[in-house]
Amino acid sequence: MPGLFPHCPAGRHGWRPVILLACLFFVIGFVTWLNGPLITFVQVAFSLNTVDAFLVPMCFYLSYLFFPLPATLLIRVTGLKGGIVAALVLLSAGVAIFGECVSLRIYSGALGGLFTMGAALSLLQVTVNPYVTLLGPPQEAARRIAIMGIANKLAGIMAPIILSLLVMRHLDDLAMRVGAAPDMATRERILSQFAHAVQAPYLVMAAGLLVLAVGLGRSALPQIDMSGIAPVPAPERTGARPPGPFHLWFGVLCMFAYVGTEVMAGDAIGVYGNSLGIPLDQAKFLTSLTLAAMLAGYVVGMLLVPRVFSQERYLGLSAACGLMLCALGWLTQGYVSVLCVALCGFANAMIMPALFPIIISGVKERRAQATALLVMAFCGGAVIPRVFIQIAPFTGVQAAFAGLAIPSYCLIILYNIITRRRNGSRIPPVMTVET
Repeated sequence: MPGLFPHCPAGRHGWRPVILLACLFFVIGFVTWLNGPLITFVQVAFSLNTVDAFLVPMCFYLSYLFFPLPATLLIRVTGLKGGIVAALVLLSAGVAIFGECVSLRIYSGALGGLFTMGAALSLLQVTVNPYVTLLGPPQEAARRIAIMGIANKLAGIMAPIILSLLVMRHLDDLAMRVGAAPDMATRERILSQFAHAVQAPYLVMAAGLLVLAVGLGRSALPQIDMSGIAPVPAPERTGARPPGPFHLWFGVLCMFAYVGTEVMAGDAIGVYGNSLGIPLDQAKFLTSLTLAAMLAGYVVGMLLVPRVFSQERYLGLSAACGLMLCALGWLTQGYVSVLCVALCGFANAMIMPALFPIIISGVKERRAQATALLVMAFCGGAVIPRVFIQIAPFTGVQAAFAGLAIPSYCLIILYNIITRRRNGSRIPPVMTVET
């Protein structure tokens, strides 16, 4: 009886590169989705207000604005495999810098470490996505991407839980001890001990990333030429209008809005929940709840697309689902409102995998430059959560979240309507993995 995967999705390359890349995506997801609980962590460790604590996602995602274009130049020299190895080394350096600076309570240095980590992930975005796409037969790309996406989301669920259990236990008790400290020296000693707890886990992660970089560099991962990316065939329809620059730039704007909304639902949910009366010891796990919803959405999407829905149609349904959840979150209170925000992860899961190929399908010969622009649009994860935390004191967190997320979903729905009317056909299979 044939198994779930009767043959290897990497074709002649075998299962080894698939397993190695799945491990890589697990590591990437683990590092990326630590940002949510880190907002709460640095707020306590550095005695910050919420606005200053939100410099964590801002510095991390702002690097996506600056580094994708240089990254495309680098991989012309190193190749895709060399680019992945270089990105892992840079990521290791960023993780080590962050851990050391937090333990010393140097907030500017910690933000520098986050910026370095974001730069490394920018490089990974423009290397590992094409690598997975080209690793084997084109008709097997969706299966390869499904494996990578599931590994990424599993790591995202585990990361906040592990960090919370290792270094963020009894946050409410810690806040009481700091508030009851008899003098400034005692208060600073308590906070220094709390901040120092992050040093060892981050140094272990940095060492693990270096080991992974060396292992991948010496592994039998196939060398894949970037020029081997074949153009994605555009949908054919009599009388269809060829996409122009508007198609690309509107798509980049949608990607900017989507990533910002996704980061709000994942990284800001702890602040959202705490503002509605949920204790810090519970709020620190809420990012994992959003990631669990994303994983469920990813699995459901991979089962339904394209068997039941085309990617174009599923993109519209996902955005409409997010729109309704945002409205419900605005109209409800307490745990119900927080659950609506977490379930936005389910709605968000397939937006990126559907949106990316829809945009790329009309670019043809400028695919490398378009990919860099789309990765640059990930800086929405820096801008939109920053706007959220700036306006929340004046509007309330529920209105601030809905006021930013609802227009983002509406923008995606509008883009979806325009592209469906222009194409009148299914978009090619998903060709990217969110990292």
